[in-house]
Amino acid sequence: MKAKQAATVEALLQQLADASQPLSVAKLYVLSNLERADLARVQAAWPTLLDERRRATIRHLVDIAETNFEVNFGPMFRLALNDPYAEVREAAIDGLWEDQDPALIPVLLNILQHDPAEQVRAAGAGALGQFVYWDEIEQVPHAKVEPVLKALRQVIAAPGEPLEVRRRAVEALGFSSADDVPGLIRDAYAAPEELMRISAVFAMGNSADEQWIDTVISELEGQSPVMRYEAARSAGELEARTAVGALARLLDDPDREVLEMAIWALGQIGGKRARSLLTDLMASDDADLAEAASEALEELEWMHGERDLPLFVFDPHADEEDE
Repeated sequence: MKAKQAATVEALLQQLADASQPLSVAKLYVLSNLERADLARVQAAWPTLLDERRRATIRHLVDIAETNFEVNFGPMFRLALNDPYAEVREAAIDGLWEDQDPALIPVLLNILQHDPAEQVRAAGAGALGQFVYWDEIEQVPHAKVEPVLKALRQVIAAPGEPLEVRRRAVEALGFSSADDVPGLIRDAYAAPEELMRISAVFAMGNSADEQWIDTVISELEGQSPVMRYEAARSAGELEARTAVGALARLLDDPDREVLEMAIWALGQIGGKRARSLLTDLMASDDADLAEAASEALEELEWMHGERDLPLFVFDPHADEEDE
């Protein structure tokens, strides 16, 4: 079996090395759960592949991992973190998004602080935000996350840092319940750059802090579709019942992505009106919208199924009356 696996890996590497051959996504599954010898083969061949071939390979692996939870491309993503091509490193970070291994923290910190590519540093900041979140829910040791919090604060405070890196740091730090974080979000929301204000609204959703609900609702009516999209996401994350009316208006939004995010948010928030709106949408002639509404309604029932049912009042004499 090992010999057959090795032969399959070798065949894939040969195909990847031949730029004249189309990349077979189906064959990439062989890179899941690589044994040590196979990983060594990939490591040896990887630098010889064309930049675009490596980028396409890692991007396809990320896409596969998002829909198939049985695959494990972790070793491939770790290998690609050191790739000379920035787009490969950025894709590898995306692939490690749900990896809770604290050993990744110093690696991602090094990327945040020293990677030569701005988009890679920004991706590193976003990935570190997951560890901030896992720290909040006590899934990783706090001591290991303290350097992350310090580094994110330093990036936010440094005026010479690129906007994209600073705004991703704000989003990441939004998960933290530290006392200074609301002030950092407030400062970001007051920034002159629209992208920073958008990230502030994103961080509001990450915060699970109800103090931001009114601000998020006000941005649901904004002129920028990007801001409306992020405000809808944050309304859902905050489970803001008072946002349902504004989200209902977004169901007629001209921007398709905003509309779909509003549907998702209604599923997160729950309540009778949200359920009614989603039920009506399931009858839409637009099959994609109907499916999105169905999925949101399933999420609503899973998250809030008991919340909206009428309360059962116990009557100690009920059995006696039946008799």
